[in-house]
Amino acid sequence: MLILGIETSCDETAAAIVEDGKKILSNVVISQVNLHRKLQGIVPEIASRRHLETILPAIKQALQQAQLELENLDAVAVTYGPGLLGSLLIGLTIAKGIAYSLEIPLIGINHLEAHLYANFLLYPEVTPPLIGLIISGGHTELVYLSKKGEYEVMGTTRDDAAGEAFDKVARILNLGYPGGPAVEKIAKKGDPQSIKLPLDHFKKETLDFSFSGIKTAILYYVRNLEKKGEHIPVANLAASFQLRVAQMLGKNLFKIASSKNIKQIILGGGVTANLFLRSFLEKEKPSNIEIFFPSPELCTDNAAMVAACAYVKIERGETSPFSLDAQPNLSL
Repeated sequence: MLILGIETSCDETAAAIVEDGKKILSNVVISQVNLHRKLQGIVPEIASRRHLETILPAIKQALQQAQLELENLDAVAVTYGPGLLGSLLIGLTIAKGIAYSLEIPLIGINHLEAHLYANFLLYPEVTPPLIGLIISGGHTELVYLSKKGEYEVMGTTRDDAAGEAFDKVARILNLGYPGGPAVEKIAKKGDPQSIKLPLDHFKKETLDFSFSGIKTAILYYVRNLEKKGEHIPVANLAASFQLRVAQMLGKNLFKIASSKNIKQIILGGGVTANLFLRSFLEKEKPSNIEIFFPSPELCTDNAAMVAACAYVKIERGETSPFSLDAQPNLSL
């Protein structure tokens, strides 16, 4: 089965064709990062306008790379949430048009769910039940997968998402945008043990996360040094922040895996590309647990993961009506 995946939830215009939910025939991503870098963040109006300009070329390129025509497609999958409303509508409208004209199924995909399916494209040995961790600019979700297509959210962020915290810390340290790669780069020159930053604490037992406190601690640390006219140890702050985030994520991740006697963990989302985080989790994981990371190109927003997720939905008999609407605040 040949599935065209379309992803326009935020600032990446992506189209991909996946065969039988496993084989990537093409995976095209047109980034907008240079458009938004000047303004230190994503501007929704600019993002949606750029999607409008690039979505058809992206689909055409995906078909060419796969050496296919539109008529060869068996289904169209598209992200319908969560994300930016204007951006989601561009992809959804195009997907509906293609599916309707070809009289093939339309499958709406939850962006968060799709991030986990990047792993099923790479690792055939990954089999539920398992624990998934989604960490991106807008989301931090700890999920139990009893089987493909069935999820239970075990923990989420109570304030900033992990990726959002990276962006805000990068802004505080004047490292530029996007914050994740900038923090990771400068952190290599710093000592992660040099500055003690707070860990999240809750009154009641929970698997939720909080990254606002650590971000605020860095802000006050920098302001205090600025008032004194002292040097700001940017590399040490970045390294210490990165370590604390990894510790927060690892604590809850391994806790739930142990309590449910899970042997496999999968990660997804842009923050998953962070090499320090990968190394930390590999080092800290219990010896009886396997942990899987997507390849870098499948960590960030892409359409291959959307198409892979759609294949499972088709197997389960789940397709979408053409009345499907964008849902910016869609939950898992």
